[in-house]
Amino acid sequence: MLASSPLAIASRSRSHPRDARGELPRWPVTAMFAPFPLWWASGAADMVWIPLAGVMVVLLARRGDVRLPRGFGVWLLFLVFVAISVIGIDTGGRLIGFVYRAAQYAAVTVAVIYVFNARRTITAGWILGLLTVFWLYVVAGGLLGIVAPEFSFRTPLAYILPDALLSNELIGEMVVRRTTQWNPDAWAVLEPRPSAPFLYTNGWGLAYSLLLPLVLEYMSRMRRDLRFVGLLVALPISIVPAVFTLNRGMFLGLAVAAVTAVARAAIAGRHRALVGLVLVCAAGMAAAVTLNVADRVLGRVETSSSTEDRAHLYEETFVRTLGSPLFGFGAPRPSWTEGAPSAGTQGHVWMVMFSHGFPALVVFLAALAWFAWRTARAARGRISAIHIVQVVLLVEVFYYGALPTGFMLAFLPAAAVLPHDTQLERSS
Repeated sequence: MLASSPLAIASRSRSHPRDARGELPRWPVTAMFAPFPLWWASGAADMVWIPLAGVMVVLLARRGDVRLPRGFGVWLLFLVFVAISVIGIDTGGRLIGFVYRAAQYAAVTVAVIYVFNARRTITAGWILGLLTVFWLYVVAGGLLGIVAPEFSFRTPLAYILPDALLSNELIGEMVVRRTTQWNPDAWAVLEPRPSAPFLYTNGWGLAYSLLLPLVLEYMSRMRRDLRFVGLLVALPISIVPAVFTLNRGMFLGLAVAAVTAVARAAIAGRHRALVGLVLVCAAGMAAAVTLNVADRVLGRVETSSSTEDRAHLYEETFVRTLGSPLFGFGAPRPSWTEGAPSAGTQGHVWMVMFSHGFPALVVFLAALAWFAWRTARAARGRISAIHIVQVVLLVEVFYYGALPTGFMLAFLPAAAVLPHDTQLERSS
């Protein structure tokens, strides 16, 4: 069982400096998640991963003997396709977006390698605790969106960046913080949907569906003390902002997580765990009925054409990718339909296909499948939330963007459990 309190992780991580044996410290990973409300308020939350990954590169270089998980080359091959697709960029604005996304991919890659090489200091239990802290921030942000749906403010970063960067649509959204995703001028009247501490409601839903299984596993390892009771109270509270987001993809992801966990328990013959999972699922269903989730979601479907709009956009994205099938267009482009989202958005799969080409898409999906397969093997028949979130991510990338937060939440716990003794390669 873990003796660490989720709320004490940030302070405890500072007590693990790089010791005489050359161990990698925890603090760069801690800094990605523990002070996230500060990053959000400052405007740096969407880009802080990049400089912290730079710090990790320095620490890895100083220690030397950097190792990679066997099979990780499939992800690195995907990055090669991403780099080549820069040939499709045709404007300065799209080049800024391309460089930003490429830097985020690089940050994810470095963070995975760092955690894999810091196994003595960054254990699976520790990182589950850290992500439990992050889950509490996500829930708090969702509740803030319910209490103050129209609250917004300009971040300090908005006063520092030059106008040339602020004019970029993505950067402009980053430097003005809002608690909800809401357009009062939309033709269909929809309630504000919580999004803090992310830019979009879908980002909130993706994070919640990936984090909840990890939180439940962390709780299964904890002592049954006041901290455990606190998290136990937070679980039903967290359902409230989840319902208000009306994220159909999030509910689908949670259903995939539940089915995967029950199937693994049944196959492994873990009857006690199976009973526990059924009780958790039943509690979730009861909460859904109490909060009238089905009617809320159906009401959104009836007042919004998002399903049809996405179908048309996906069809357009596929057709347009045929015009540059090998390396894509480097970045999303405006839709042929006026007012519609850009082609190559509304799902990471579609962004990869349109921006980087069909071969990149095949390799990308192979990389996600590799993470799922390797974590399943590492679990050795146990019900592993770390494996489950890889499966959830593999489903949700078809309709959610996952860069960088989704990949960080799924891949970093995976890096902490991937085989390290017999299944590794040396890169230096």
